[in-house]
Amino acid sequence: MIYRRLGNTGLIVSALSLGTMQFGKAMNMGQLDQQATNEMIQFAIDRGINFIDTANVYSRGESETLIGNAIKGMRSELVIATKCRLPMSDTNFNRSGATRVNIMRAVDESLTRLQTDYIDLYQLHGWDSNTPLEETVRTMDDLVRQGKVRYIGISNYLSWQAAMAVGMQERLGLEKFVTAQMYYSLVGRGLEYEFMSYCEHTGMGILVWSALAGGFLSGKYRPGAEAPADTRFADAGPFVSFEPERSYPIVDVLRKVAERHDASPSRVALAWTLHRPAISSVIIGARRLDHLEDNIAAADLQLTEQDVKELNEISDPGTPYPKWMVLQLDQAEDPRPKVLDPERFADGGPWKDLRGRTWQG
Repeated sequence: MIYRRLGNTGLIVSALSLGTMQFGKAMNMGQLDQQATNEMIQFAIDRGINFIDTANVYSRGESETLIGNAIKGMRSELVIATKCRLPMSDTNFNRSGATRVNIMRAVDESLTRLQTDYIDLYQLHGWDSNTPLEETVRTMDDLVRQGKVRYIGISNYLSWQAAMAVGMQERLGLEKFVTAQMYYSLVGRGLEYEFMSYCEHTGMGILVWSALAGGFLSGKYRPGAEAPADTRFADAGPFVSFEPERSYPIVDVLRKVAERHDASPSRVALAWTLHRPAISSVIIGARRLDHLEDNIAAADLQLTEQDVKELNEISDPGTPYPKWMVLQLDQAEDPRPKVLDPERFADGGPWKDLRGRTWQG
């Protein structure tokens, strides 16, 4: 296992972390019971994982309860993350949102289910457009000051939302968000448009969810064919959005790279993700121990420059405006970066100059 700092904090976490949506019966994501949960958590710990991520909404609290039972006697050796914000009731609308009342109630309920008196990383599961931002960030700060939470993070935010929240925290002298849990994969590289650059600039650490695109990058699926039995796609359908026509060629290259390393496509996809910018940890959520073992092996897989080049090129989503203009003005046309950071520009730099090109038709 390899280890990294959690964002710009001093906390050390495993570069691969254990996701737990598969724990519990309500989400059709694995439906693992207590015994299976115990086995999977111990299996992960034995292989160097010290970071477990969950959420109160996973099977409406059952995932947290199963984890709490499984980590008895070793809680202090682990980094536990959970989340709040999504609905926890079908009838009480105040059990949803990033409001003071919901956050305060949710954290106490999570502490009880996890059988702990503190949460290492407490995350907002999404932006709340119906609650004043100041109410949310002050409440999260209160949790840290009360000792219930050690660090705070966000998930599924737009870059401007993250910047607004952290900017407000800085102005008010509040505890700042240190991580962002975001979707990112070879078939979903939209995070590179803005958010990844924001994290590189600020030191916020990215926690990647669904690096295998809900299992699509396992290489089990073929164009026009039904999903194989006992797979996530067969049981629950696609978990994230991507374009199949564009994505199948990516899987073809992924298989070729995997064959060169005598590894699974899943392992290669995770290894590629691990070494992208600003990433603190990649969350893996297997339903079987053999799949988990294969995923964990990604930490030891060394991709070659050629491997990375092929994967980058086939999965490149293009660069939308305004990012291409920002790179053009700041990297291609400005001479100072080349003088200040010559190694970065040894192969031409992060952006090829758009000027002087001829029309290719």
